[in-house]
Amino acid sequence: MFEKIKVIPCSGMGKVYGLVARESTLKVIQELCPNDSSTVCLAYIVTGDQEAKELIEGEKCITLDGCPSMCAAKNAELAGGVVVEKVRVIDSFRKHKGAKPGTATELTEEGWKIVDEIAGEIAEKVKLLSREG
Repeated sequence: MFEKIKVIPCSGMGKVYGLVARESTLKVIQELCPNDSSTVCLAYIVTGDQEAKELIEGEKCITLDGCPSMCAAKNAELAGGVVVEKVRVIDSFRKHKGAKPGTATELTEEGWKIVDEIAGEIAEKVKLLSREG
């Protein structure tokens, strides 16, 4: 049985990078690859929720982290997920020097463009992984 690729964003509360990670994830799972991807709440993973653990254990995961702490990647791995791609949102901003993406609660037009770019890259990876089986 085919399991959807898990796309797991950081919580990143209080920072625009976390919002970009979450919005990028939602775009992938809801619009770009709804048949091939799903997400799991990082808070449930971190707190050891059994259902969340069962959803990712042994499954291919792509994590999106807003900062170098890499909380999504670390916790997905600790819960038994197979993290095949670790995306650091902050790295994407290097291509957009001087961009004003918004705040921790609201993105600007520039912020949404960055979301679209990251989501497009993640969607391509999801499609590739889905073909591999």
